[in-house]
Amino acid sequence: MNTVLDINGLEVAYGKVEALRGLDLTVGEREIVALLGNNGAGKSTTVSAVSGVVRSRAGSVTAFGEDITASTPWSIVERGIVHVPEGRRIFSRLTVHENLQLGGYTVRDGASVDRRIAQVYDLFPRMAERRAQQGGTLSGGEQQMLAIGRAMVAGPRLIMLDEPSMGLAPLVVAQVMDAIVSINRAGTSVLLIEQNARAALKIAHRGYVIESGRVTVAGSAAGLRADPQVVEAYLGA
Repeated sequence: MNTVLDINGLEVAYGKVEALRGLDLTVGEREIVALLGNNGAGKSTTVSAVSGVVRSRAGSVTAFGEDITASTPWSIVERGIVHVPEGRRIFSRLTVHENLQLGGYTVRDGASVDRRIAQVYDLFPRMAERRAQQGGTLSGGEQQMLAIGRAMVAGPRLIMLDEPSMGLAPLVVAQVMDAIVSINRAGTSVLLIEQNARAALKIAHRGYVIESGRVTVAGSAAGLRADPQVVEAYLGA
């Protein structure tokens, strides 16, 4: 399996607070990899470092065989890596369709943008129904679908999703997870940041557990589901 993302010895600090302490992580081609951990463990910092939003003080990030550690956020998007941040961060005063169009900001071919928006409407029929509706009037689940759809318009080879199930009802969580599986089966690799370990490990191929900025457990999703330490801490006894 080809490696899409390779993180080696990554260290990130906010002032004197060490957020990542020598983190190692890989994502393979066509994989869903779950990154699990409690609040403050370093999950969001990891994807923010990959996407260029925060800078590391040590270590490296390699994507598709190219060192992107010091790359700008927009050049990372152009390389095919898209980050869907926690909290969705859609443009609340723009319509669904306008939000999706902005997802193609770095795409020079307008026909590709139109085609990808059509694919998003196929993936999320509710977005097609709401295409003229302002983003801020959507439900939480609909906003999450829009945030994922907007990312897909950029044509990512790797999509990084930060807490996509946060605040959603169980039925909506299942719909979002099903959409992630569909995206992955179409060829996009996924790095999934989740506190909902049960939902994440149900769809992931592999997973990592991080605590205080370090990987403490790693393995197949099935192995993590059976690991007593993971069960006790994240899945319930």
